[in-house]
Amino acid sequence: MLKFITKIFGGSKSEKDVKILWPKVEQINQFFSSYHDLTNDELRSKTQEFKSRIKEKLSEIDQQIDTLTKKGEELSFNDITGKDDIYQQIDKLKKERDTKIEEVLDEILPEAFAVVKETARRFAANTELVAKATELDRELSIKKAHIRIEGDNVIYKNNWLAGGNLVTWNMVHYDVQLLGGLVLHQGKIAEMATGEGKTLVSTLPAYLNALAGEGVHIVTVNDYLAKRDSEWNGTLYEFLGLRVDCIDRHQPNSVERRIAYQADIIYGTNNEFGFDYLRDNMVHNPDEMVQRKHHYAMVDEVDSVLIDDARTPLIISGPISKGGDDQQYENLKPRVHQLVEAQKQVVNKALIDAKRLIAENKDDPKEGGLFLMRAYRGLPKTSALIKYLSEPGIKVKLQKSENYYLADQQKQMRVVDEDLYFSIDEKNNQVDLTEKGLHFITKGGEDPNFFVIPDLSIQLSEIEKSDADPDTKLRMKEQILNEYALKADRIHTVQQLLKAYTLFEKDVEYVVLDGQVKIVDEQTGRILEGRRYSDGLHQAIEAKENVKIEAATQTYATITLQNYFRMYHKLAGMTGTAETEAGEFWDIYKLDVVSIPTNLSVVRKDEEDMVFKTKREKYKAVIEEIEKLRVAGRPALVGTTSVEVSELLSKMLQARKIPHNVLNAKQHAREAQVVAEAGLSGAVTIATNMAGRGTDIKLGPGVREAGGLAIIGTERHESRRVDRQLRGRAGRQGDPGTSQFYVSLEDDLMRMFGSDRIAALMDRMGYKEGEVIQHSMITKSIERAQRKVEENNFGIRKRLLEYDDVMNKQRNVVYTKRQHALFGERLALDLDNAFYLVSEGLINSFREQNDYEGFKLSVIVNFGIDTSISEDDFAKADLSTLAEKLYTESTTNYQQRKEIVTKQALPVFHNIRQIQGNHIENVIVPFTDGRKAVQALANLQKTLDTQGRELANALERTITLAVIDDAWKEHLRAMDDLKHSVQTAVYEQKDPLVIYKTTAFELFRNMDGEVNRDIVSFLCRASIPVEQNAAQIREGREQKTDMSKMKVRKDELVAAGEAAAGKGNDYFDPSEYVKQEPIKVGPKIGRNDPCPCGSGKKYKNCHGKEGG
Repeated sequence: MLKFITKIFGGSKSEKDVKILWPKVEQINQFFSSYHDLTNDELRSKTQEFKSRIKEKLSEIDQQIDTLTKKGEELSFNDITGKDDIYQQIDKLKKERDTKIEEVLDEILPEAFAVVKETARRFAANTELVAKATELDRELSIKKAHIRIEGDNVIYKNNWLAGGNLVTWNMVHYDVQLLGGLVLHQGKIAEMATGEGKTLVSTLPAYLNALAGEGVHIVTVNDYLAKRDSEWNGTLYEFLGLRVDCIDRHQPNSVERRIAYQADIIYGTNNEFGFDYLRDNMVHNPDEMVQRKHHYAMVDEVDSVLIDDARTPLIISGPISKGGDDQQYENLKPRVHQLVEAQKQVVNKALIDAKRLIAENKDDPKEGGLFLMRAYRGLPKTSALIKYLSEPGIKVKLQKSENYYLADQQKQMRVVDEDLYFSIDEKNNQVDLTEKGLHFITKGGEDPNFFVIPDLSIQLSEIEKSDADPDTKLRMKEQILNEYALKADRIHTVQQLLKAYTLFEKDVEYVVLDGQVKIVDEQTGRILEGRRYSDGLHQAIEAKENVKIEAATQTYATITLQNYFRMYHKLAGMTGTAETEAGEFWDIYKLDVVSIPTNLSVVRKDEEDMVFKTKREKYKAVIEEIEKLRVAGRPALVGTTSVEVSELLSKMLQARKIPHNVLNAKQHAREAQVVAEAGLSGAVTIATNMAGRGTDIKLGPGVREAGGLAIIGTERHESRRVDRQLRGRAGRQGDPGTSQFYVSLEDDLMRMFGSDRIAALMDRMGYKEGEVIQHSMITKSIERAQRKVEENNFGIRKRLLEYDDVMNKQRNVVYTKRQHALFGERLALDLDNAFYLVSEGLINSFREQNDYEGFKLSVIVNFGIDTSISEDDFAKADLSTLAEKLYTESTTNYQQRKEIVTKQALPVFHNIRQIQGNHIENVIVPFTDGRKAVQALANLQKTLDTQGRELANALERTITLAVIDDAWKEHLRAMDDLKHSVQTAVYEQKDPLVIYKTTAFELFRNMDGEVNRDIVSFLCRASIPVEQNAAQIREGREQKTDMSKMKVRKDELVAAGEAAAGKGNDYFDPSEYVKQEPIKVGPKIGRNDPCPCGSGKKYKNCHGKEGG
């Protein structure tokens, strides 16, 4: 009905968007036809022509920016307000420039897309393309075997290595691929079905946007794909005169990676782009920064990166002085282990009582239903309970009992929990100790309140009412607050250990390899290397599995992928499955999803789900179906949701002597081989949803005639798009195929969110074990359950991202200040503000206390001056007037101190130039304020040219960076602690997020004030040490920021709900499969041999210079 109404109104939004774009496709094809007659050189020259047109369009605004920049540089050093006005105008013009770029790109789009399509056609139609060699061609010929120089010509072969395989270019863009390219250029998400060539589509907007010279970032989810695609499509761009690189090929924080970012088109993984941004905001020298402006990013598998990985923070961490967390997990583990064993006995007894009473028809929620509910609240994943719930009518009885005990704000739930040691809310991933559990884990002779969080408000109020003196009261309050923090941490550790024992299963959520706990991606079955569950859960699992508990680290820098990608001027993405999350993409990123029609109609037949009562009969039916398919000569892809299920099915197939391949987290090495064989006649492939992304399974001989690839889903995933990915493996490019999901009432989705009506219907119809129910109503009911989970997960994501939005605002302020200090251009304004804010803060705080003596002392401490403000003025004058007066005094004193320092240092600088000559570039100058010492690196020539002003600037840059970095590191630590501590607010009936926001604001305000005070205090007291001042000023070199002790990681955020799983991908070369061979190294070029670039020079005097 909905589809019919939509059709009346002209189709869905996607269909309307596509309709608008078709005339552009026709325009592109007209240019494409006209380019057939161009020579290779004429086609290649189009790139330069486009760049000239863009430059011409931007010339006026670029000239305005240049003029303002020069004007800002010429302004007096002390004209801070004038400089600030100019910088604001420049910022505004840069935004206008971005708009102008989009306008001119839209104008040349049809021609640019046609150039890419024509280039693809020529590579597909010819084994070699000959053109006049450029300098870029000569450079590339040194590194790439498929490009060679003959005289003045360059010859490009149409086959080259990509991802270790030799590929032959055989692709030319379809019209629907041109549509996809248009959508991506507009900054939207192109949803394209499997096999529709998303990798080829990306070449169109990548080439067009690279012409603007701002850099195009093509983001992938693993380094294999980043490297493969940069090699596969790179030749197309290079033929047209663009530079291509992949950041994952180069070491972080290296010169090579910086050069890679200077390329026109840059490939890389989402992690590395994010980590490079964080590293760039930790360096102490602008030359160490690797990234340019965040202009245009195209994200492959966009739902994986921007939905699943959005709540995953990228973290750079380093060693921490305090420890002991790991010891706490070790100490409490035996208690929790005993607690879980005791709970098992309670649950087993409750289940036996439930079975007995229900058999006697005493199934009332207060009788048999009570014991059934107790078993469910105690250990919901117990196999005996899951088996019993699959029997006729039992699931319905549990639903009735649950509804009864959830009524009236769970007023009666205490009756269920009174015999339990802890209760589990599986849907919300929560475990809570009961009174009985607290008594059980509290050892004899221990404080009975060892695991009980004190009521702070009552205890603090009692201290206030006591007759103790103020100092004693303060000590008592500190003791109570310390005890509160200690107990909150202890209870948190117990809860995480309980989660590890009851909700996280080995070989399902994680595996143990090489003595390490490694998370398994629930979507793809891949091992997520380097990922750790957050909030101490990973340490709890390590304790449970008796492996080494990793030491705690301190966060130095962090950002979520969501906030990283929101920095781009234009963001686009492509995937096969984004439509189900279209609302979330719009809410968070303002990204539209446009469904691109397929090149050939999809003929795959999607069957209704088959629902069984138990897993056992479901798996039996799956094996029987596999046997039928083998006889019919059809390949089968069996999708599972965990390593455990894939291995179980493998054992069942082995018992029946059915040959098959298994692809899961434990068997990644065979990935390429397994995927290559998956489309052959009679092949059986079991994959943990891993074939769901980035793989193209090609049908072998005779398979099309037999009916194509058969998809068998062994369980419905909680996310509809994961099921759609699995279905999408069959039916690519018009191939025949089928998809069928097998579901049981024991599956996790059905247990937790499945409609109780399905269970009731099966009972009413008298379905017995082994019988199956199949109907469109059942399939729709399951999809409704999936929607519930998706909505729940979206809520969790939004909640977690609200926490990070607080951090993001603070991060932007700090990193902006840091950039100003690093480049120095706008630092003067920040320092001027710092002087005023410190002045205002001192006036306000001491005036409120009416403490003139304290005020005078603080002025000496912070500014190093004895203020002229009298006691009478301090008491009566206007606050803003006093602040202005103190600000003027302090800045005047600082200017005088700067002049003294420069006069002291300048003769030494002149001396260094005269004695040591012009080869000295930089000079190190030591400064101290009497407590702290820093070394400022100043450019010798610039210091002499500016009469010493550059030395003062170098000091300001150095101390500002040092103070900001120290304060930010400590602030991040405080924010980490705050995030954990506010979770206990729920016990006081308060919203943790509200407390987090208000406390975080206070913490940040305090940090900002402290940073200003520390910078101002040092600058007002800084001097070159008197002893041996001439000897200490010496030649210096730029020191690279030491990142050797820092580690990068991604945390899995599960504390507030479902585990986040950023889906990794399986990728397989969609060109013809060839046996993978090792990359062959060409013959070594001797230093005195002629250079292969054709210049006629010796190699050592030409391209050999770089290596030698």
